Amino acid sequence: MRVYVNGIGLIAPGLNGWAASVPILAGSADYIAGPLTIPVLEILPPAERRRTPTVVKLAIAAGCEALANAGQAAAKIATVFTSSGGDGDVIHQICETLTEPEREVSPTRFHNSVHNAPAGYWGIATGAHEPSTSLCAYDASFAAGLIEAATQVSIDGHSVLLVAYDAPYPEPINGVRHIGAGFGIAMLLSPIQSERSLSALDISLGSSAAQITKSTQPELENFRNSVPAARALPLIASIAKREFATVITAYLGDNSLRTWVTPC
Repeated sequence: MRVYVNGIGLIAPGLNGWAASVPILAGSADYIAGPLTIPVLEILPPAERRRTPTVVKLAIAAGCEALANAGQAAAKIATVFTSSGGDGDVIHQICETLTEPEREVSPTRFHNSVHNAPAGYWGIATGAHEPSTSLCAYDASFAAGLIEAATQVSIDGHSVLLVAYDAPYPEPINGVRHIGAGFGIAMLLSPIQSERSLSALDISLGSSAAQITKSTQPELENFRNSVPAARALPLIASIAKREFATVITAYLGDNSLRTWVTPC
C-alpha cells in the first residue's frame, strides 16, 4: 500500500509540536527533557473542556496539529484512533469506586472510560461526521493503527487521520503495566501527493525475524521501548530527515510492519 503523509502532529515530553521536534528527530539538535505540555483545546466547548481527560486532550491536540500542518479541515476527514490501553486514570478511579460500599460510578467517568472516548470528543470538537475507528493491539497498537488507516486510504480513496496516543497508569496498575510517558502522534495519510506532502510510505507486512528499527538517540529509544505509541519514532525520524529509508516496526505475533519511506 502506498500513502502520502501530508501532515504530522507530535506531543511528548521535550517534543512540543512537529516543527519544534524536526531538528531533534533529524539529529541536528539535542533532545532536552521537559514536561508534557498539551495546548489548550479552544475547539472544545468550555463545559466539555473541563471534563475532558488528559489522555483525550493529548490525542485531540496531536490530531489538530497534524491537520493544521496539512492545511486541512477536520469535518470531512475520517479518523483512526489507536492506543494500547486508553485512559488508565479513569479506569483506576472506577476500580477504586467499585471497592467502596456504595459502588456509585460517576456517569462522566463511565463515558470517559470507553476506548472510543477520544473519537467522541473529536466529533464534538470538530463537528466531523466521517467514519471513525478506535483500535487497541497492546504494544502493537501504532502498527495496527497504521495498517488500518493506510488500508482505508487505499480502498476508499480518501484521506484518513491516524492518531496514536498513550499515557502512564497510576499505581497500582503502573506496577504491572508501565507506560513511560504521555505520547501523542498524529499523521494525515492521503491517497495522492500534494504540495504539503512530506513523504510517501509503502507499507507491507513482513516477518518478525527482520531487524526492528530503533531510534538513534538514547532518550528517544527509551520512549520507543516504554511507550507503545512511541514506536512511531523511527518512522517519523526518517520523515524528519527527509531520507530514503526502510523502517521495520514490531507487530503482532510473528509479524512485523515494513515501511519504505520516500521523501516528497
